[in-house]
Amino acid sequence: MKLLIKVLVFLVLAIILTKLPIAGKYFAVANTLIHEVGHQLASILTFGKAHEIHLFSNTEGVAYSSHQFWIGKFITGLAGYVFSSFMACTFFFLIYKGRYSMVIYILLAILGISLLFWVRNVYGFFWIITFTAAFVWLLWKAEGLIIEYVVLFLVSIIFIESITSAFEIMYISFKTPLQAGDATSLAGLTHLIPAQAWGILFFAQALYFGWLAMRKFKPT
Repeated sequence: MKLLIKVLVFLVLAIILTKLPIAGKYFAVANTLIHEVGHQLASILTFGKAHEIHLFSNTEGVAYSSHQFWIGKFITGLAGYVFSSFMACTFFFLIYKGRYSMVIYILLAILGISLLFWVRNVYGFFWIITFTAAFVWLLWKAEGLIIEYVVLFLVSIIFIESITSAFEIMYISFKTPLQAGDATSLAGLTHLIPAQAWGILFFAQALYFGWLAMRKFKPT
């Protein structure tokens, strides 16, 4: 019950922070990076090539990749929202197990790989370097409750963003289906399945992973 209360408090704080114009967008880019890394990992696993990732201060991001096969393009298009939702769920599972430092190590691995191989724009460099420096300092100097609260706070932001960004793409798929990002790309690949259907799918899977993440914390 005590951990459940902490999680709920930090989820509320995350919702409030993500509404702030500067600090909120800065922290929300964590979910953007995970989303774009999901695309790049999928492209590699389907025998394509992962080229670059660009991150922007408005929380938008772009992953550039190329593919030999249609199925590679399709899986890569699906991967972004699914990977960010899956990782948010995984992070909360680690929190439930008390593995707070493991969350930081995983995020550091994502940051390091992205910096070395993919991120190539100025804001992306700035964001990854500052985030990495904060994590290194946290592991070096902080301990106990500080690490716990920082991880809870950051994972809550990633969790909230994984759901709200999926909702936004669903909303855009109905309002302007030709400008709905991954939903539009998948509609172009499948032809018979419209962007709206992909938008609904993205939001549905985000809710499913959100439910999986939160059910561990329900009172017994």
